[in-house]
Amino acid sequence: MEEVYKFLKEAEVYYLATVEGDQPRVRPFGTADIFEGKLYIQTGKVKDVSKQIQANPKVEICAFRDGKWLRVSGCLVRDDRVEAKAHMLDAHPSLKNMYSAEDDNTEVLYFKDATAVFSSFTEAPRTVNF
Repeated sequence: MEEVYKFLKEAEVYYLATVEGDQPRVRPFGTADIFEGKLYIQTGKVKDVSKQIQANPKVEICAFRDGKWLRVSGCLVRDDRVEAKAHMLDAHPSLKNMYSAEDDNTEVLYFKDATAVFSSFTEAPRTVNF
């Protein structure tokens, strides 16, 4: 999982795919954090992406850097603890002008039963489960 986190941080932007009914939805994200041994992302509860995740927690993210890409699929689980939110905001201080660990909007979610696949055009895919 550390390798997945490092790839996401170095890529800076990854794309999160959710579904809304039968329509796929993809958007750029940049938040990633490891807290208590789990990979977390962050969003706002008022956003459509949050509503999509709550309706169907199965998601996939994809990032690309240096001719390699990473796909991570799994279920996202909401963690409403202030400690988890504060850890994310400390890892991404630029979010603090929009979010607070104590507000009702900040949402942090961790991957459960995740599969990460590292791929490139020149190497065989490599899978990591966490």
